[in-house]
Amino acid sequence: MNFRTPVKRVPALTKAALLLCTAAAFPVAAQAQDTAESDEETTEERGTLANIGNIVVTGTKTQNAENVQDVPLAVTAFNADTLEALKVRDVQGLTYSAPNVSLDQIGTSRGQANFSIRGLGINSSIPSIDPTVGVFVDGVYLGTNGGVVFDLFDLDSVEILRGPQGVLFGRNVTGGAVLINTGNPTEDFRGKFRAAVDGPIDGGRGGANYTASGVVSGPIIEDTLLFKVGAYYNNDQGYFTNLFDGSNQGAAETYILRGALEARLGDLTLTGKIDYFDSEGDGPAAQNRGIFERDTFDLAIDNRGAYANETINASLTAEFDIGPGTLTNIFGYREYSATTDADIDATTLFLFHSNTETEQDQISNELRYAISTDAFDLTVGGFYFDQSLAYTEVRNLPPLSPLTFYGGGRQDHEVLGAFASGQFNLTDSLSIIGGIRWSQETKDAEITYIRPRVACSVVDGTCPTTGVNSLIPTENNGFTDSVRFTNWSPKAGLQYEFNDSQVYAHWTRGYRSGGYNFRITNANAFEAIAFAPGGSLSFGEEQVDNYEIGGKFQTVDGALTLNVAAYITEIQDMQREVNQSSATAGVAQSIFNTADASIFGVEAEARMRVTDTFLVTANIGFIDDSYDEILFDISGDGVINDTDLALRLPRVPEVTWGMGIIHELFLGDSEILTRINYQYRDEFAYTDNNFGFVQDVSNLEANVTWNTPMDGLSFSVYGRNLLDQVQVGGDTQIPFGGPLSNGVNRPFDPAPAAGTFSPLSKGRQVGIEALFEF
Repeated sequence: MNFRTPVKRVPALTKAALLLCTAAAFPVAAQAQDTAESDEETTEERGTLANIGNIVVTGTKTQNAENVQDVPLAVTAFNADTLEALKVRDVQGLTYSAPNVSLDQIGTSRGQANFSIRGLGINSSIPSIDPTVGVFVDGVYLGTNGGVVFDLFDLDSVEILRGPQGVLFGRNVTGGAVLINTGNPTEDFRGKFRAAVDGPIDGGRGGANYTASGVVSGPIIEDTLLFKVGAYYNNDQGYFTNLFDGSNQGAAETYILRGALEARLGDLTLTGKIDYFDSEGDGPAAQNRGIFERDTFDLAIDNRGAYANETINASLTAEFDIGPGTLTNIFGYREYSATTDADIDATTLFLFHSNTETEQDQISNELRYAISTDAFDLTVGGFYFDQSLAYTEVRNLPPLSPLTFYGGGRQDHEVLGAFASGQFNLTDSLSIIGGIRWSQETKDAEITYIRPRVACSVVDGTCPTTGVNSLIPTENNGFTDSVRFTNWSPKAGLQYEFNDSQVYAHWTRGYRSGGYNFRITNANAFEAIAFAPGGSLSFGEEQVDNYEIGGKFQTVDGALTLNVAAYITEIQDMQREVNQSSATAGVAQSIFNTADASIFGVEAEARMRVTDTFLVTANIGFIDDSYDEILFDISGDGVINDTDLALRLPRVPEVTWGMGIIHELFLGDSEILTRINYQYRDEFAYTDNNFGFVQDVSNLEANVTWNTPMDGLSFSVYGRNLLDQVQVGGDTQIPFGGPLSNGVNRPFDPAPAAGTFSPLSKGRQVGIEALFEF
C-alpha cells in the first residue's frame, strides 16, 4: 500500500463533447418531424410472432404501463411470449440477449448474483457487499445477492434498465435494475403444464436435467376474487464429470411453490403473492487453471461440497384510484437462509476447504402516488427498508494452519427514502424530464475477523467481536461500529418525440452503499481501516454520474425498430473488492474505495420484421474504460503509478454483439416457431490487478417449437451454448497451483502464477420440452 499523491489521468472524452452531441441531436429530430407524415394505422397483428413485439414496461412507475418505445430510457424488456420463445428458465439466461449486460452467477455458491451492466458490477460473494445492479421481484427489492439467480417460471415480464436508476429505485442501482414480474391471477380459468429434459450430449460428461412445472389460475368469485397456484420441480443430475472419482459434479434439486390472490373491490385492487423456494445440491464445479487448461471443462476435486438454500418471498400490492391518479403501496417480506461447502483449492488434495452460513430477513414498503395527464406525468413516493443479515465463514487450510479459521459478520440495515419523478410537456413534441430522491441509510455492524480461533458461529451469536483471542493473544477479535449515509440523487433531461420515434438526453446521479466487510482475514490498518472516511472501520459509498443521449426510432408500421444510446459514466470513490492470493489465509478479499474512473459506451438494439412471419434482431455494445485517479496500489507492486492507471476495470467487456432470428411457419391448423440467437462477449478482467480474467465467449442458442393441431399442446427441441464455450463465474487467484502455473503474475496471462478457483458454467446442452396450456 502506498499513500503518495494520487496519480491522475485526463479523460479522453469530456462531458462537454457529449453535451455538444446532445444539443446537435434535437434540430435533426425537428427536421424529421417537419418532413414526416403521421400515420395512426398499424398493421394487423397475427400469430405468436406479433405478440413478441408488443411490450410494455412498468419501470418508469407512471400511472399506467408504457410502451417500451415511448420511454426515454435504455431498457430491454421481455414479455411472456418473448420469454417463452427464448426458453428462459433463470435470469442468467438473459445475459446473451442485451448489449453491455452480464447477468452471471458468481459460482462460489449456487444462486449468487454477479451482475454487471455497462461495466458496473461486483465480483464477490460476501453478503454484506451491495450490488451495482438491483433486482426487484414484483416491485420488491432483494437486499442481498444470494438466492437471486435461481429457477424462474410463470413470468409475466422481465425488464432490464441500463444506467443509474437512483431516482425511482434508490441505492445500489448504479449499473441498472432488473425487474422480474411474475404472473398475476387471471379472470378466466386457465392452466399451463410443462415437462422438459436436457443435458450434455458429449460422451463422458455429466447427466440429465429434469424439469416439471404447473400453474392454474382463475376466478373464485367472478370479477371480484381471483387466484393462482403453481409448483415447480427440477432435478439436475450434474453436468460435469469430476475426474477425481468419475462422479457427476453439479447435481441439484429444487422445489418452488407459489400462490397468489387478487381482490377487486371497486377502485381498490389488492394482489398478494407468496413463494416458497428450496434448493440443495453439490458445491461449485471449480477448475484450477494451474492444473487444467482454461478452454476445457476438466476439473478434479476431492471435496464434492454442498449447498442448501431456503427462501420465502411475499408481497402485497394495493392499488387505489383516488382523485386524478393512482395510489400504490407495495409491501415486501423476504426470509433467506443458505449454507455452502466448497473446495476452494480446486485440487485433489485437502488444501483449502471452506463452508459458510447466511441468514437474512427483510421487510420493505413503498408508497407512491402517480398522475398522468396530457400535460405531464408525475410520481411521488416514499420508501422504507429494514434488513437483518448474519454470516459465518469457516476455513480449513492444513498447509497454512493446523487450526480452523472462524469469523464473519452481523449487520442491521435500515433505509429511508422519498422521491419525486416527472415528465412535463412544453409542446406536443418536447418535454422536460426531472426527478430527485432523498435517501438515508444506516448500518450497524458486528465483525469477527476470520482467523484461527476456538470454534464459533456469528449466526448463532457465539463469535467474539472485541477483546483478545486466546489462540492469538496479540490481536483483536473484531469490532462493532455504525455508519450512516445521507444524500440526494437528481435527474434532469429532455425528450423530443416525432412521428413514432424520439430522441432524449439526461444526466443522473446514483450511489452504491458503503458499509462493512464480513470477510476480514487480516485486522491491520491495511485491511480494516485504510481509506475509509475519517478513519472509520467502514468503506465509503460510491458516487456515479451518468450523461446519456439516446434515440428510439420506429417506422410507422412498426416493422423496423432501432434504439441507440451513448453515455459517459463517471465514478467517484470506486468501491472494489480487491481479490488477492494470501499465503496466510488462502485468499484475502479487502474492500476499499480504490479510484475514480470513467466509462464511455455506445450501444444499439434493432428489430426488423422482414415479413409477417420472419423477425430479425441485432444488438451491439462498446465500452471504453479508464482510471482517472488512483487512490490504491491496484497492481500490487508497492507503488501507485502509471502501471495502475493502465489496468482495465474489472467486469468490463469492451465489445458485446449479437443477432438472432425468429421464424413462424404456418401449417394449416398448426405452426412451427424457430428461434436462433448468437451473442459474443469480449474477455474482461475479473480481479482488479487483472491477474484473474474471464475469457471471451461466443454463445449460440436455438430452439424449434411445434404448436400442434391440438389447441394448447406444443413440443420443443432446444439447445443452449451450442458452441460448447467455456465460461466461469470467477477467476480468483489462490496459492495452490500445478504444472501449468508459470510462477509469474502477469495481467491477462492464461497461465496463472499459482492456481485459481474458477467455478465452471455449463457447456453445450440439448433438450426437449412438452407444454400444455388451456
